[in-house]
Amino acid sequence: MAGIKALISLSFGGAIGLMFLMLGCALPIYNQYWPLFVLFFYILSPIPYCIARRLVDDTDAMSNACKELAIFLTTGVVVSAFGLPVVFARAHLIEWGACALVLTGNTVIFATILGFFLVFGSNDDFSWQQW
Repeated sequence: MAGIKALISLSFGGAIGLMFLMLGCALPIYNQYWPLFVLFFYILSPIPYCIARRLVDDTDAMSNACKELAIFLTTGVVVSAFGLPVVFARAHLIEWGACALVLTGNTVIFATILGFFLVFGSNDDFSWQQW
């Protein structure tokens, strides 16, 4: 039952994050949809780590280069997702209020993605790999 509660709370967190992103785009005072490009970063962020988990055996205690590279690439994607709205705001494509809403949405969405991997990332009987 704890897994279902975690899944529901992660779904709620994802919905709240996407709500902030949509508010940054669709409010009448902003009315620019450039911030939707951060959706690509939401999709790209877990891919390197998922690939590294499939390739690497978790039996050794030392960290290996493949996992470290995956974490580095994931960090680059997350930093780019936070940097893109700031660049858009500096280029006057979006307003600074929209930038703040998108950055808030980024924080919530990436916390939700991290929470997903923390809750369902272990290799016990209730794992994300069974999905």
